[in-house]
Amino acid sequence: MGIRTAVADRPTAFDASTPARRGRSEARRAFEESAAVGLGFIPLGVAFGALVTQSGLDWWWAALSSALIYGGSFEFLLIGLVGAAAPLATVAVTAFLVNVRHVFYALSFPLHRVRGRLGKAYSTFSLTDEAYALTGTAGARAWPGKRVLWVQLLLHLYWVGGATAGALLGALIPDGVVGLEFALTALFTVLALDALRERRHDLPTPLLALLSALLAWVVAPDQLLLVAFALFTAALLARHAATRREAGRA
Repeated sequence: MGIRTAVADRPTAFDASTPARRGRSEARRAFEESAAVGLGFIPLGVAFGALVTQSGLDWWWAALSSALIYGGSFEFLLIGLVGAAAPLATVAVTAFLVNVRHVFYALSFPLHRVRGRLGKAYSTFSLTDEAYALTGTAGARAWPGKRVLWVQLLLHLYWVGGATAGALLGALIPDGVVGLEFALTALFTVLALDALRERRHDLPTPLLALLSALLAWVVAPDQLLLVAFALFTAALLARHAATRREAGRA
């Protein structure tokens, strides 16, 4: 009886390797969860990298931007801003308006599951639309912090790899090929259609977006995107305030 107890209490090689196996298991599951989105990241990253080189910038701009900025839509806009030598204030305001939605993502993103300051810092940095969508599903509510981090890391690697490959292969694309910048428009068109299908009852939101774009086109056609974002944000805030006021009266 004593011998059997001693043997049972002794750590075995199987027990010692359990944390490592769990880590590999979470990485594999994260790969399975992110593979479909990652396949969409790669061609979009290739288009971004090719657009960087076609804009006259060195290939490493794509790799550096995708690794350190990791802003998706803002990175596409940044190419035009850099090419036009836009003032730093314009770049800062554009970055804020394009990425301000991440402030609201943080309200429900499962950052509390991620352990360690370094892990939390990277998880905050790599919070993207796609990462938020993957971790916001009903099935993802039981994900441990390691899987959340792995999903974000894999999405980051997909984007960096696609952008770098596109930049390196950009020299092989003939100068007559145009329309690569439309990849961003196509991406947001698909996202908008998906959002409309999921929120058919919320018609005022797309109407507000359309009215903001039309008003910006009339008032400031040279700064269409910036003005449209500002008007749309103001309209959403005004609608939210009015809704809260009506709820308080009720």
